[in-house]
Amino acid sequence: MQLRKSSKKQAKIKLALQGCAGSGKTYSALLLAYGLCGDWTKIAVIDSENNSADLYAHLGQYNVLPLEGKYDPETYIDAIKVCEKAGMEVIIIDSMSQCWDNLLEYHACLPGNSFTNWQKVTPRMTSLIQMILGVNCHVISTMRCKQDYVLSEKNGKMVPEKVGLKAVMRDGIDYEYTIVFDINMKHQAVASKDRTNLFANKPEFTITPTTGRIILDWCNDGVTLEMIKAEISKAETIEQLTSVYQQYPEWNQQLLADFTKRKTELLQPKSETQPISYQPNFTRINHADRSINFAASACQ
Repeated sequence: MQLRKSSKKQAKIKLALQGCAGSGKTYSALLLAYGLCGDWTKIAVIDSENNSADLYAHLGQYNVLPLEGKYDPETYIDAIKVCEKAGMEVIIIDSMSQCWDNLLEYHACLPGNSFTNWQKVTPRMTSLIQMILGVNCHVISTMRCKQDYVLSEKNGKMVPEKVGLKAVMRDGIDYEYTIVFDINMKHQAVASKDRTNLFANKPEFTITPTTGRIILDWCNDGVTLEMIKAEISKAETIEQLTSVYQQYPEWNQQLLADFTKRKTELLQPKSETQPISYQPNFTRINHADRSINFAASACQ
């Protein structure tokens, strides 16, 4: 284990939107995605909601990948790989709740002890989460919330109002995301979790592409791969190179070739003697020729 100085790296946002049916999760996710990349053709929606993503085709020419009734984690993982390979910059998973419902049904059908059977379920969900966190794209996941009704006063009368409760998803899933937005039935969002501190303790607001651009600025603020490559090339000793290696452990695999090349250059022995370049600044005169020329001049 090695101590290192803290430093913010450029990142891809992993964001979750949770709300009741009809709260505007898909629409908000599309607006966020456009703000993050500014190009509809670089946005892909992994659709598990019966082609609901196509309802907003008027916004732009984004891509849709229907899951067609296959909601197991492995299908989601394959879909994410397809989007990444296609060069998508933002992946919208709409929604993650379908995957969790699928796993709950699978668990219910397993024979034997219910508690120990979770050992066959949890690793599959964990693999999907790790895929989301590791993919080199911005990811926006939507999650359905369980619904309930409360009585609220409106124009002097008590009327029922739909509210969202807990998300239909594995407990603690919000810990995996950088930002979690809760969306109410008025299509307004509030951050229930925000590691960026951009929206923490802020009043409810409507998500727009500007929201995505604000998040993008935060993502782009930090150390880049090019910056670390520059530090590697500037290292004058093995000690300095080792310090750079230990400071950015999460980049070591990507920069292994650069570290190896610079280490080889530093270990290569330098020549102690430099070649001497001798260029005389005078013209050599043959004494015999000078004597002949002098005698000829005297006879004239």
